[in-house]
Amino acid sequence: MNCFSFCSSKKGASSGKQAIEGDGELSSIKNINLYTYKELRVATDNFSLANKIGEGGFGLVYKGRLKNGRVAAIKVLSAGSKQGVREFLTEIKVISEVEHENLVKLYGCCVEGNHRILVYGYLENNSLAKTLLGGGHSSIQFSWQTRHTICVGVARGLAYLHGDVHPHVIHRDIKASNVLLDKDLTPKISDFGLAKFIPPNLTHISTHVAGTAGYLAPEYAMRGQVTRKSDVYSFGVLLLEIVSGRCNTNRRLPTEEQYLLERENYHAYGRRK
Repeated sequence: MNCFSFCSSKKGASSGKQAIEGDGELSSIKNINLYTYKELRVATDNFSLANKIGEGGFGLVYKGRLKNGRVAAIKVLSAGSKQGVREFLTEIKVISEVEHENLVKLYGCCVEGNHRILVYGYLENNSLAKTLLGGGHSSIQFSWQTRHTICVGVARGLAYLHGDVHPHVIHRDIKASNVLLDKDLTPKISDFGLAKFIPPNLTHISTHVAGTAGYLAPEYAMRGQVTRKSDVYSFGVLLLEIVSGRCNTNRRLPTEEQYLLERENYHAYGRRK
């Protein structure tokens, strides 16, 4: 048994608009589209490796075609996933309540037995981590105009989360692998498992430090105080990666070249001494 219970107007319905019953943060999530495990298994040809399009600490992502013909990215959390139940629920809560051109679109989820699966709109050009920073394996030509458009798109997505959504949302894991690209290279911010809502009367939230090394704002990493500025810092690191075309950390390089921020600081200030 899992920690969720669902209301359904028709017992055994394969999918549809159903309400989620739950405690605390779940109680406000209504009318989320639910899929059965069987549906998603069929959509991905039994989760065939030929349909695998990504992987991470959370598990695997597959390309699949749903019953209605939509092509989807189906994110399957593994039993030993770093993304636990709370992060799974947070992602559903945050992304189901927002809609923006520069945010991924959540179609629905599957919570059946021990299975925890998120179903998103499929984005043809994967992530910035693979296409721009992936070591030359992509055929996409990232002109300066394209890079500028991507930077502006991510900024607009963040501005929407930080200013237009109420309460405001702090993403906490802005990085190249969490920026996906559609067929037109429009960027979409993804992976809201670590996101936090921040009420307007608070200047910060004290929480455990989470995110990705190299992207963490110093004050957040040292004191565990997260603000919207924490996302802005991570976005700044991402900007450097997009402009330079290299990851913020590359331990295969000489010591003085391994960390992008240190390298840029050296070039900016080191030669003035």
